[in-house]
Amino acid sequence: MSALESIKQKMSSLRLEADAASSKIDELECKVKTIDQENLAKEQEITSLNHRNQLLEAEVEKLEAGVKDAKLIADESQQHSTQNEALTRRLQLLEDEAEEADKNVRETNEKYVKALQHSSYVPTKISANQHLSRLRQTDIKAGHFERKVAALEADRDAWEKKYEEMELKYKETAKALEDFRMEIEGL
Repeated sequence: MSALESIKQKMSSLRLEADAASSKIDELECKVKTIDQENLAKEQEITSLNHRNQLLEAEVEKLEAGVKDAKLIADESQQHSTQNEALTRRLQLLEDEAEEADKNVRETNEKYVKALQHSSYVPTKISANQHLSRLRQTDIKAGHFERKVAALEADRDAWEKKYEEMELKYKETAKALEDFRMEIEGL
C-alpha cells in the first residue's frame, strides 16, 4: 500500500498544486482585467486630451489670426493717423490761404474806395465792371476754399472715427489673446 499511498499523496500534492495554480491563474486574470480596464480608461483619457488639444490648437490659430488682423488694423490705424495729420495740416494751410485771400479782398476794396475818395478819377463803366468781376472771382475762390475746408474737415472726422474703431478692435483682440494665453497656462 505504500505505493498506493505514495500515489495518493502525490495526487493530493498535485491537486494542491493545481488548486494553487488555479487560484494564481484567477488572481492573475483578475489583475489582467484590472490592467485592461486601466488601459482602456487611460486610452479614453488620451483620446479626450488629444481632442481637447486639437480644439486648443484651433483656438490658438484663431487667436493668432485675430492678433494678425489686429496688427494689420493697428498698422492701418497708424496710417490713418498719419493721413489724418496730413489732412489737418492741409486743412490749416487752406484755411490760412482763405483768410489771406479774404484779407487781400478787403484791403483791395479799402484801397479802391480810398483812391476813389481822394482823387478826381471817375471810374468808367469798364473799370467798374472789371472791379466787380474781380470781386466775384474772389468770392468764388473764397467759396471754393470754404467748401474744400469743409470737405477736409469731414474727411478728418471720418478718419478719426475709423481710427477709434480700429483701436477698439485691436484692444478687444489683444484682450482675447491674453485671456486665452492665461487659460492655456492654467492647463
